[in-house]
Amino acid sequence: MIETPPVVLHGYFRSTAAYRVRIALNLKQVAWTDVFHHLRHGGQREAAYLRMNPQGLVPTLQWDGAVLTQSLAICEFLDETVVDPPLLPGGAAARARVRGFAQAIACDIHPVQNLRVLQRLRAAGLDEAAVNDWARETIDDGLAACAALIEGGEGPYCFGADVTLADLCLVPQLVNARRFGVALRWPRLLAIEAACLALPAFRDAAPDRQPDAE
Repeated sequence: MIETPPVVLHGYFRSTAAYRVRIALNLKQVAWTDVFHHLRHGGQREAAYLRMNPQGLVPTLQWDGAVLTQSLAICEFLDETVVDPPLLPGGAAARARVRGFAQAIACDIHPVQNLRVLQRLRAAGLDEAAVNDWARETIDDGLAACAALIEGGEGPYCFGADVTLADLCLVPQLVNARRFGVALRWPRLLAIEAACLALPAFRDAAPDRQPDAE
């Protein structure tokens, strides 16, 4: 492990956003301490946590006195602070493509099928079947677009021979896809997932390997 200041990750085993950060920390060989907030029990809305993260979301990363929020911002901070292995390629256009894929998941798929939105749909009167249909269709549409974004690409990962921020977003989203019963009909996405899960950094970050897993 790389010697760093004390690092604390506030998360929840099932959070795909926290999952992304766990992968990044593992890839960068950064040791950290976990603090868990049970999202279904409202732990993220406790006053002490809201003082740290006013959005009431996970993850939050504490690093040498800095308090960092939003998983992609945290991952890019880690990439700038611990440079090896890089999560973004060289070249402005190549970096933009990786960020575009990552944001398609983190900004367009994940937020509209996460717990907060699903709870609001239930509160608006949708039954559980309709809520699950919403999540399933949202993920299906988004993953179809992601598959198209990397169509024709080569290499075991989303953008070639090296793991990038795109892979850190894809693998957790596929976990959510299975949870909501999405028919995973994209062979290249599944092949990328298999390549990633062959790496300890991804395997050890998996939800079912976390101390708070249920």
